[in-house]
Amino acid sequence: MQPVSDLKQRSKTFALNIIKLVRQLPDDKVGRVLGNQILRSGTSVSANYRSACKARSTADFISKITIVEEEADETTLWLELIMESGTLSNDFTIALHNEAKELTAIFTASGKTAKENKAKGK
Repeated sequence: MQPVSDLKQRSKTFALNIIKLVRQLPDDKVGRVLGNQILRSGTSVSANYRSACKARSTADFISKITIVEEEADETTLWLELIMESGTLSNDFTIALHNEAKELTAIFTASGKTAKENKAKGK
C-alpha cells in the first residue's frame, strides 16, 4: 500500500487530469453532460480521500473510504461512456481510465483492510 501522502498527491493529480480531460470534450449536449458528471465524480475522489485521512475513528474512515471507492468507480464508468460513445478516445483518456481502475482497487483494498482490522479489534 502506498503512503498516505503519495495517495493524496496521486488522487490530486488524477483530479487535475480529469479537469484537463473535461476541457477536451466537445461543446455539445453530450459533451457537457458527460463533462459535468465526470468533473464531479473525478474531482471528488481527491477531496473525499483527504476527508478519509482525517477520520476520527475506524468506523468514520470506513464510511469515508467507501465514498472514495464509489466515486472512483463512478469515474471509471464515465470514462468508459466517454470512450465507448466515441465522444473522446485518445491515449490520455485511456491512461485516465487505467488510473481510475487502479485507484478504485487501492481504495477498495484499503476499506477491506480497515473492515478486517476493525473486526479483529485493532
